[in-house]
Amino acid sequence: QVQVVESGGGSVQAGGSLRLSCTASRTIFSINGNAMGWYRQTPGKQRVLVAEITTRGNTNYADSVKGRFTISRDNAQNRVYLQMNSLKPEDTAVYYCNARFVGVSNWGQGTQVTVSL
Repeated sequence: QVQVVESGGGSVQAGGSLRLSCTASRTIFSINGNAMGWYRQTPGKQRVLVAEITTRGNTNYADSVKGRFTISRDNAQNRVYLQMNSLKPEDTAVYYCNARFVGVSNWGQGTQVTVSL
């Protein structure tokens, strides 16, 4: 089992920036097929992928955030970051970090991001 802890959410005006951090309790990026990523969820809707980075360094972004959000990682710290720029009100959601370790998903508790006009 992998513990996952997020930080960095908050409130910002449209056009602003936030950076989310996520730390896993063990090394994720030592095994091919593992990944860490960010998902988001709004009330009444399913949790959806925002961005993901794999052991090989491949990244995957939702179309709605391409060009605005960047996922990166610090292997030594077992940590990933989500840099969110040019935020829009529609980015408002609870953001969850996921660490996929040998096929098992491990979720953080979530962090609220609120973007106002």
